[in-house]
Order: sequence, then C-alpha cells, then structure tokens
Amino acid sequence: MPILPAQCRAARALVELDQAVLAKRANISRNVIVDFEKGRRTPTTNNMAAIQAALEAAGVEFIAADGGGAGVRMKTPSPFGV
Repeated sequence: MPILPAQCRAARALVELDQAVLAKRANISRNVIVDFEKGRRTPTTNNMAAIQAALEAAGVEFIAADGGGAGVRMKTPSPFGV
C-alpha cells in the first residue's frame, strides 16, 4: 500500500521527526521528502519503500483507506513483548 503525502506528514509529526532526520534514516535526499509531502512528485518505488520503512521503524503504523480514510497511528506494543 503506497502512503499518501498527508500520511507522511502526519507520521513524522506523530514520532517527532523532521524532514532531514527522516531523509537520513531513509537514506534519501531531503528534497525527495519535501517534494513528496507537497505533492510535487511521487518518489520512486524504492524511495517510497525507504520512507515507509523508516517511519514504521520509528513506531508508526499506516492505516489503509478502507471506507474510513487513510491514516496513521502508533503501533500497539504486544502484551507479550514480542
């Protein structure tokens, strides 16, 4: 599921990452993040996967648009610590 620009912005806010830190963690240019979040361009498949993986590693879970709209939330920790 590709993420939307608004989900990227919301996810960064949720885990308090600025664009530069996300770019570093995703190993891509900050301009890719800026342009994506402003809707100027869609990142390549590899860059999109890197953005999503970096945000998920920070604790974000992406919610698909299944009638209620796309969104983000913090991952729920397992009660068993796994």
